[in-house]
Amino acid sequence: MNESGGVSESKGFLSNLLGKLKGADKDQLPPEVRKVRRRLVTASVLGFLGVNFFMFLRFFFPRALFEPKTTFLIGYPADFTFGVDTRFQQNARIWVVRNSEGVFAIYARCTHLGCTPDWKEGENKFKCPCHGSGYDSEGVNFEGPAPRPMDRAHIEVAPSGQVVVDTARLYVRDPFRNIDQFGEDGAILRGA
Repeated sequence: MNESGGVSESKGFLSNLLGKLKGADKDQLPPEVRKVRRRLVTASVLGFLGVNFFMFLRFFFPRALFEPKTTFLIGYPADFTFGVDTRFQQNARIWVVRNSEGVFAIYARCTHLGCTPDWKEGENKFKCPCHGSGYDSEGVNFEGPAPRPMDRAHIEVAPSGQVVVDTARLYVRDPFRNIDQFGEDGAILRGA
């Protein structure tokens, strides 16, 4: 302490800090290092502002989920042979089945918990990988916890002669509620 009761400027932490702020450190660094530091700080600030600007712009574009169309063409009735056709399982989540009654489309969703079953050609059945529900080639449940058959998608022939499937309109068979829509027009193309 000095005579006035204060801390002298020549000793201590404060004096060292003031000395560095006055520019004592600038004389010790070469000019190339100072240029690199300035560029690094400038690039960091501009990068931070740029990222924030792009985050700001992102709010002007909607986060929309583009779902596949529910109505689509699958070909002509003559394109389908007897049995289960799995061509549309990945893109449209349906199987097209031709039997002695006609052509119909099974919506590929297990009625137990909504998983997508697999068609097992060797066993001639649909098998759900989640809990083991089994369905015959017409989508009727016969094993596992599934409470009812799989739904059928609406199917009709367009004026062009091609088959149109609409997965937004489903036909249900539920024996517990006494509902059986599998015989309705649109659930099956008879004589196709």
